[in-house]
Amino acid sequence: MSTQVTPDRPPAGPSLRLPKELLQNTAFLLARVGYGFKTRAIEAVEAAGFSLYDYSVLALLGEEARKTQASIADALMLDRSQLVGILDSLEERALVERKRDPNDRRRHLVTLTADGLRQLGRLRTVVAEVQDELLAPLDAASRETLHGLVLQLTRHHYPGCVGGSNGDA
Repeated sequence: MSTQVTPDRPPAGPSLRLPKELLQNTAFLLARVGYGFKTRAIEAVEAAGFSLYDYSVLALLGEEARKTQASIADALMLDRSQLVGILDSLEERALVERKRDPNDRRRHLVTLTADGLRQLGRLRTVVAEVQDELLAPLDAASRETLHGLVLQLTRHHYPGCVGGSNGDA
């Protein structure tokens, strides 16, 4: 009888311990925890009937009501043609609305609908639960410290995607 191992939740046991070299590599551990979070978040968001791409678009529009398709794609680092498919799906579900930009008829402005805002609230709860599960071993102060450090790394490597010193856009 064999035990199935998934990348995000391997069974515990001495035979599956990482080598010391990898345990001493912070970037490796950060990537491994990040992969585990992403896997769990994908499962949870898909169980709610969405994709992480859907959630990302809704979250972006939840902060900035009128965005061009190009600016959404750029902010989320998505191919613009990929974004069109995501927006088509969200529009079919009446979660977003696209209208021609009155200042530039070549562009579309995207806004969140009332139902889109409700679904975003639902997805925020789902993602927060996954995050709480991931960070369960840490107290509030440790969570804040970890967030600050990861934000610092993000600012350094992806300066365009993070705003001021507190992470606000």
